[in-house]
Amino acid sequence: MMVCGFAVTFVACGGKKAVDTEKLKADSIAMADSIAKVAAAAEAKVKAAADSVAKADSVAKAASVKKK
Repeated sequence: MMVCGFAVTFVACGGKKAVDTEKLKADSIAMADSIAKVAAAAEAKVKAAADSVAKADSVAKAASVKKK
């Protein structure tokens, strides 16, 4: 009877560990996705700023050529 009780306890505790592992894995994936989104947004912001500077340079160059 005691052996059966230990077996049930062992199985019950082991099952929870698997659920915890799955939750940790899901949380890790969610965090990685969030980090990837933030990195993509930052990259887009930097690209937009670079494009803006390039456009301003082009406009300034065209204006200086037009003045000559």
